[in-house]
Amino acid sequence: MKIVSIEPETICELPFLNAGRRAGDFYVDKLPIHIGYVDKLPNELEGIVVTADLQGRERFEDSPGGQIRLLGEVLPNRLANEILPSLKVDASKSGVFLAGDFYTYPALHKRGGSGDVTKVWEAFGEHFRWVVGVAGNHDTFGDRTAPQFSGNKIYLDGHQKEIDGIRIAGVGGIIGNPKRAQRRAFGDYMEELESVCTPPTDVLIMHDGPDSPSDGFRGSPLLREYLEFAGPKLIVRGHAHWKRPLTELQNGVQVLNVDARVVILLPNKT
Repeated sequence: MKIVSIEPETICELPFLNAGRRAGDFYVDKLPIHIGYVDKLPNELEGIVVTADLQGRERFEDSPGGQIRLLGEVLPNRLANEILPSLKVDASKSGVFLAGDFYTYPALHKRGGSGDVTKVWEAFGEHFRWVVGVAGNHDTFGDRTAPQFSGNKIYLDGHQKEIDGIRIAGVGGIIGNPKRAQRRAFGDYMEELESVCTPPTDVLIMHDGPDSPSDGFRGSPLLREYLEFAGPKLIVRGHAHWKRPLTELQNGVQVLNVDARVVILLPNKT
């Protein structure tokens, strides 16, 4: 599965509430939704939705009442019932890649909080054929750091899974102090990364990921050096925002950055 192109213009931008820099300083932000095209998809799939770092909440006027919901909790319904039908795509015949970080404090009083994102995964699972992904460094699952999903929700962390003929691997969290949630020491992280890249995989979902110095895009140069040697065909990552969602490493591995954006991958229009 190779990405052929990503449309330069978004198809829409969904408004949501984002936490500001100080208490009470939240504001209306917009989530960009892009269309991309791949050379081919399995016959079972009409599309794949890819996203990460949806660290916001719905607007008060969009809430049914009670606590305003996480952006990632309300997005699947909008995708399945409004956006994908406008593209003649059926969500129940489409997959989802999640690259982590879907929590924001209910009061929107500051950025960077950690919390339970189970409802985000459940919402995607309710509408889509399958959901596969990793945890970000701000994600928890109830009182656990790793979920116990079943059915069409597939959580990856240090292993591979073949879904509809696509071999997908995942490494969640970030490199850091292992005493903190969703962090691994560098050696442990690299050991996990090496294990999921053997045998070679079609897609690698990460939360953090490689940098792209030629583009000036942030990320890890150490991860890039390894993935240029042993990378899959496509890397999906979040964690650090890039001005452009897609780049390519020296060995031809594509890197799709979906930090604070959605990319809908469809079969090549030609």
